[in-house]
Amino acid sequence: MDVLRPTGLDEALDALAAHPDATLLAGGTDLMVQVNLAHLRPDVVIGLRRVPELTEWTDSFIGSGVTYRRLEHSSLPALAQLARTVGSPQIRAAGTIGGNLGTASPAGDALPFLAAIDATVVLASTIGTRRLPWHEFLVGPKRNALLPGELILGVELPTDLPVRSAFAKIGVRQAMVIAVVSCCVTRTEAGKTAVAMGAVGPTVLRMDRAEALLSTPEAPDHETVVRAASLVAEDVMPITDHRSTAEYRRHASGVLARRTVTRVLAA
Repeated sequence: MDVLRPTGLDEALDALAAHPDATLLAGGTDLMVQVNLAHLRPDVVIGLRRVPELTEWTDSFIGSGVTYRRLEHSSLPALAQLARTVGSPQIRAAGTIGGNLGTASPAGDALPFLAAIDATVVLASTIGTRRLPWHEFLVGPKRNALLPGELILGVELPTDLPVRSAFAKIGVRQAMVIAVVSCCVTRTEAGKTAVAMGAVGPTVLRMDRAEALLSTPEAPDHETVVRAASLVAEDVMPITDHRSTAEYRRHASGVLARRTVTRVLAA
């Protein structure tokens, strides 16, 4: 196995152009599990930790190499909350937001937040950059729209980020857990509300019917929130797997959405 360690974006893109089937390594929190279990034996690995362009973080952009340990200190409530739920301190120090996008697992903790704010994924290659809305980048369970020779540069955030937001997830234990259901809710000053659910569909899902019900200038009352939560439970597309049953995920989606919406309204 050959390991390349570029120290700049141009060098990383040149390496990827020369080895378009190379495995990209950032935090390695998913990749090394596959390697240790003998599921993956890459011929070429391109390490990205030394590429400073991938660690940039501004009000409008989060580089793919930004770790969850850094994101824990975000001024955006939902982003800080989701970062604190990721793994252990050691995992948060290594794992990156770009890793969540690259893995494209429906249970990725960062994905409901990116969906709720309608983030744009920025992809880079030697021929230029490409921008895709989150829903065009995440195309299925563990499948994304990356082309050979491309890497994830980061995500662009909208200029009018909602002032209120919250993230929550349910797992089989209190900490260091992969989500059985996750939820991110955002709400603007004008009342526009977004509800995004993770781990209950082939990719992260936006709850259009619930959002339409909740998006009012005045705060919705309890009965409206309960009705919106029931719509969430109807609209998710859960499966049964080794972590949970579809029936439980559907029920938990409604409960988690109701609680998270209530938190945002009370903020």
